[in-house]
Amino acid sequence: MRDTIYALSSGHPPAGVAVIRISGPGVRFGLETLTGSVPVARHAALADMKDGAGQLLDQGLALYFPEPHSFTGEDVGELQIHGSRASVMAVLAALSSLPGFRPAEAGEFTRRAFENGRMDLTAVEGLADLIRAETEHQRRQALGQAGGRLKQLYEGWARRLTYGRAMIEAEIDFSDEEDIPGSVADRIWPDLEALAGEIAAHLKGARAGEIVRNGFRVALVGAPNAGKSSLLNALADRDVAIVSDIPGTTRDVIEVRLDVGGHLVLLMDTAGIHDSDNPVELEGIRRTMTTAETADLVLELRSLEGAGGAVDAVLAPNRILVGTKSDLVEGSLPDLPASGLLVSSKTGDGLDDLLAVISSRISEMDVARNDPLPTRDRHVLLLEECRMDLMAAVLGTGDPLEIRSERLRMAATALGRITGSVDVEELLGVIFSEFCVGK
Repeated sequence: MRDTIYALSSGHPPAGVAVIRISGPGVRFGLETLTGSVPVARHAALADMKDGAGQLLDQGLALYFPEPHSFTGEDVGELQIHGSRASVMAVLAALSSLPGFRPAEAGEFTRRAFENGRMDLTAVEGLADLIRAETEHQRRQALGQAGGRLKQLYEGWARRLTYGRAMIEAEIDFSDEEDIPGSVADRIWPDLEALAGEIAAHLKGARAGEIVRNGFRVALVGAPNAGKSSLLNALADRDVAIVSDIPGTTRDVIEVRLDVGGHLVLLMDTAGIHDSDNPVELEGIRRTMTTAETADLVLELRSLEGAGGAVDAVLAPNRILVGTKSDLVEGSLPDLPASGLLVSSKTGDGLDDLLAVISSRISEMDVARNDPLPTRDRHVLLLEECRMDLMAAVLGTGDPLEIRSERLRMAATALGRITGSVDVEELLGVIFSEFCVGK
């Protein structure tokens, strides 16, 4: 019989209310021991919580969710108590004294939900993303995935693959039967070719899904004293980077997370690009170039007062020129290319325009689309594997039907590994390690 696990599922105390979750075969026994009775299923009951010696620990609410209609698929109990450290520790200590009870490991409640068929792996990953969501679009994408949108899409594809394999097997094994068609080509191959196209279209949204989940990367590059650190601080509305007139002050990449129009933006301040013999500065410049190469958008900063010239080394196609320190320029402002912007980190002039440009660049990547998107590298790799095996079966007109059927089986296996229906044991430890204890 499995252990009964328990953990604090709410935030760390002190808090107004603390929620302790229990799951496993001993839930009823635990509730009876601590509260004196088992509440009516899915109804909160006010209860005095006592330890084994009958000493009052706290007064709060007790709830009971019988299997299989619970989060984990097992009997689940919740104790809602006052959120002081002393109250929480006292109730947890009382639970630890019960036979067969132990503290839950990180992600163990969710893992039991997966093992009991309450969730598939895409929903598990969506729940992990939902817990960490920082922006509105992250919340929407994670909530849809946790609610099973990817699962429904992939299971629909899996059913079409299964039907195709069944038709081929029927022709191979029962070709002499009158009710089995003599050829399945006209019945399944057009649909399977269309399915390959649907998977390819789905994969085109992978970059958008990744940006929503991991953030849109914006690199600030330029010569020393071009105003990169000042702009970072102004956009973050706090002092994140050290601002100095001394070249080489910034030697590593400094990252700030911003919410821009509901999207997560990773704004990265980098070392100034210039000629140097200092090995530390050279390493910082190397990191600047690497950051610029991998960024979704590069803002090349040029000081309008003359400090810090153009940086010809950065030739990213996604580069926008930004003239900084506009408040220090007297008279007419210098002209920049049509795509350029003028900003002042000191007065705030132009910052809203800059954020609007960043937001429009994100919108161009169609990251706000409502259809379910692959969000992780493993999704993309397995979907591409599925598509390639599927196309090999569709285009293999000269191959025996047995070979084409095997290709469809391989495609279905790759698809099944995404949802966790086949061969994913090695992934489970990695996926569930993302969760906190109590979830």
